[in-house]
Amino acid sequence: MAKLELGDEAPDFELPGSGGRTYRLSDYRGRNVVLAFYPGDATTVCTKQFCSYRDNGDRLEGLDAEVLGISPQSVDSHEHWIEEQSLNVPLLADEDLAVSKAYGVTGWVGPLGKLAGLDDTPGGRYVMRSIFVVDGEGIVRYKHVSRTGSTFQTVDDLERAVAGLTPA
Repeated sequence: MAKLELGDEAPDFELPGSGGRTYRLSDYRGRNVVLAFYPGDATTVCTKQFCSYRDNGDRLEGLDAEVLGISPQSVDSHEHWIEEQSLNVPLLADEDLAVSKAYGVTGWVGPLGKLAGLDDTPGGRYVMRSIFVVDGEGIVRYKHVSRTGSTFQTVDDLERAVAGLTPA
């Protein structure tokens, strides 16, 4: 598993996502991107996270960045969750965890993970709640990885991270 650091080139990827689209990081060259890795659709903290993004949609739209959610669930699962919660962030399906591994944000599911409902994971691995801000040149400029996933980066946090990309 890679350990991606600030200043590294972000691994490119191609993933199926909501809205019937295929998403490629390379399609965002020249624009900033926020990659929001999360453990699972419809889980408690993930729902709080993405509903907070929905509820602050005007602020998200004001970011100088596109926000993309990435988790191991299928596109069908993502579409259902988006409809159920009226979510406004595109969700990408990393079902084999290849992208999550490339970004170094997978971990082994232990007993606590199983209690949290992460018992059906690809190869016994789960995705750590993580945020990466990738600038228009494809370079990682911000990184936050939560091993426990009990909290998430708020829209305030995302605004500060993206604001840090532009010289004052």
